[in-house]
Amino acid sequence: MEYTQGQVVYSKSGHDKTLPFIVLSVDGDYLLLADGKLRTLEHPKRKKIKHVQKTNYICYNIKEKLENNSYLLDADILKALKEFGQR
Repeated sequence: MEYTQGQVVYSKSGHDKTLPFIVLSVDGDYLLLADGKLRTLEHPKRKKIKHVQKTNYICYNIKEKLENNSYLLDADILKALKEFGQR
């Protein structure tokens, strides 16, 4: 399974079970995840790949900002997850 920056995933285990997150980076068997509220850009969640459910939805504006090291806010992540929830 291939994961990429800006991709939306769901947590399958832990206190955050069933919550959506955006992948900030891939680190071997781990993903750094943020949701903009509880897990901010300053304190992302480090979670094993086997504990998340992949979706095919990628937030391209978030992906572009992460790849270019552009200025990214927690509000941008919240907005992207809100738009994903409305789909």
